[in-house]
Amino acid sequence: MGRRSDSSSDHRDDPYLSASVAQLLDDLAARIPAPGGGAAAALTCAMAAALVEMATSFASAQGLEAVRDRAHVIRERASGLAYADGRAYGVVLEALRMEKGDQRTACLDEAVSGAIAVPMQVLELASEVATLAANVAETGNRNLEGDALAGSLLAEAAARSAATLAQMNMSMLSRHAVAEAHLERMRPALAKATRARERAVTAYTHV
Repeated sequence: MGRRSDSSSDHRDDPYLSASVAQLLDDLAARIPAPGGGAAAALTCAMAAALVEMATSFASAQGLEAVRDRAHVIRERASGLAYADGRAYGVVLEALRMEKGDQRTACLDEAVSGAIAVPMQVLELASEVATLAANVAETGNRNLEGDALAGSLLAEAAARSAATLAQMNMSMLSRHAVAEAHLERMRPALAKATRARERAVTAYTHV
């Protein structure tokens, strides 16, 4: 069986992870800047990783220990990015309140770059989760296929959501070369997530 550790003490300083599911959903629905789409994408990525971790924790998943361990690491990293996204967006809002001028432009560029970095991390992690899920789906183990397929679908959704949010933030940058550099990282990560999801769906339909 796989690890089932109680990491609640590690989440005490994270209001998203220490909240109940009901409270988090209320916060997402509330008329406040954060949590928003970025947090939802990060948590969706974490849930996808958790599904992969769970699916590979049973005795029938022998030989997939490395997949399970990597999914666990990604789950921990992605879940922490939900709150990080809200904090980064808060810095952007502060910069937007500044008086227009060169100083505001510089502060806004720096803040937006930070806000882009978080969903870009979610994108790359989600792409990896989608690949891990596809690897599990392709084992042909019927006991694992449902959770693996769900993990791949959720991971691709997280990747696409994060990429869209990052691209929207890029439109706020004054330095277009920086935006182009981010776009060059985005395309292969999205393609990787899509290919993985297609592999998982194909594996499921061929069983």
